[in-house]
Amino acid sequence: MSTPALEAVDVTRTYRMEGVDVTALHGVSLRIDEGEFVAILGPSGSGKSTLMHLLGCLDRPTTGVLRIGGRDVAGLSDAALAELRNARVGFVFQSFHLLARTSARDNVALPLVYRGASRKERHRRAADALAAVGLAHRLAHRPGQLSGGEQQRVAIARALVGDPGVVLADEPTGNLDTRTGHDVMDLLERLNRDRGVAIVLVTHEPDIAERARRRVHLRDGRMESDERDDPPERGER
Repeated sequence: MSTPALEAVDVTRTYRMEGVDVTALHGVSLRIDEGEFVAILGPSGSGKSTLMHLLGCLDRPTTGVLRIGGRDVAGLSDAALAELRNARVGFVFQSFHLLARTSARDNVALPLVYRGASRKERHRRAADALAAVGLAHRLAHRPGQLSGGEQQRVAIARALVGDPGVVLADEPTGNLDTRTGHDVMDLLERLNRDRGVAIVLVTHEPDIAERARRRVHLRDGRMESDERDDPPERGER
């Protein structure tokens, strides 16, 4: 059996809030294989964003095991964890998280700064990533000069610039109108199909979740169901 891109085994996450323990996740196990397209959905407070943050190692579980590319991250220092995360995982957020006074190219190149890439290499790879999302003509534009859909495309290019094995997208269509949101989903589907990048998408919108080939439903911090579409017939895409 191949090594999963991401794996959570019986993870829990408990927060201390005003002197009271609040458990956001109760023993959730989830394996994400290379090339999968997975939607995580559920009502507000179901734990889907908490699970996303754990899968991306933006947070650590209270109990349980997390692995990136088969590597248990429990014993890693914060610096080592950040390095592994930067190399293996890309992130796309609902609110884009772009630097307002920075060009699209430099926003996309930012993850490569932490890898020590040269300026020339950063610019070349950022330009390639922007071209891949249809924004080769927007290299020098700042976020304020771009539409919401274009800003989300810049964020996707930034997630892709380091050639990650998996992209985690937290409500990537949440701040977009319906048409633009579906355009962004078209882009994610194409990147998954053509590049083989695993996509893990958090959403509360059933029509967006239906675009994924696998749908994981959470409720009250527990996995309620895990649905997979039948694989395509040979030669069918």
